[in-house]
Amino acid sequence: MTGTRLELLTRMHEQDPADAFCRYAIAQEHAKAGRTDEALHWFDATLEADADYCYAFFHKAKVLQAAGRLDDAIATLRTGLDRARASGDGHAAGEISGLLTELGA
Repeated sequence: MTGTRLELLTRMHEQDPADAFCRYAIAQEHAKAGRTDEALHWFDATLEADADYCYAFFHKAKVLQAAGRLDDAIATLRTGLDRARASGDGHAAGEISGLLTELGA
């Protein structure tokens, strides 16, 4: 297959629109390229497909932080921390807690 990583991920998404990992990877590609609105859309789409995809909360918060939307980032992290704890994902809970602390929340 040829094309950019985003193009490949988009084709994969077309083949399996419910795949949360693919949605997450698309969000990450947009985030890396500085496309805030697109990244946020795809992180939300990830969480729509799988509410326990805890790293989507973490990376969505990082995008919000970079955009200067600290209150939104903190709210996202708090929701993500609740989900991580509820799903038993201690590693994600630890990273989310760390970012909350870094943001002074």
